[in-house]
Amino acid sequence: MLFQFNAQNQKKFEELLSHYPTKVAALLPTLWLVQEQEGNISFEAMEVVANLLDVSPAHVYSVATFYTMYHLKPVGKHHLQVCRTLSCALMGSENLLEHFKNKLKINEGEVTPDGRFSLCAVECLASCGTAPAMMVNETYHENLNVQKVDQILKELK
Repeated sequence: MLFQFNAQNQKKFEELLSHYPTKVAALLPTLWLVQEQEGNISFEAMEVVANLLDVSPAHVYSVATFYTMYHLKPVGKHHLQVCRTLSCALMGSENLLEHFKNKLKINEGEVTPDGRFSLCAVECLASCGTAPAMMVNETYHENLNVQKVDQILKELK
């Protein structure tokens, strides 16, 4: 079935367009709107977005794959994004990533069988002074160590 916005999001999309000088300028928030509705951005949705914004599907795909905030496949209820750039790496993010893999029994890009957790390594979360950092969905966690990570996992329902 071809993607389409629900009635509420169709109105939001039309409102979005009124805030930008050209349709293509609304690409990022349009993709965000798709993801909020669907949980991820399918190739079919990218084609629809391309048509709505008068750009090529390849352009939409290049943008959707560039930013780690967009999910091209379903993610867990708690999407764990561990920063792996220099400051975080120097402060132990690779060890934390391995800890997650062992504890959750998944690799990067995977979702636990119960759908609760997904794991990925991302580039800079702009928290270099409080490294290592990660995000759980939209919530930042900083100055991490294994004990803090275990506590965060314990508190997630």
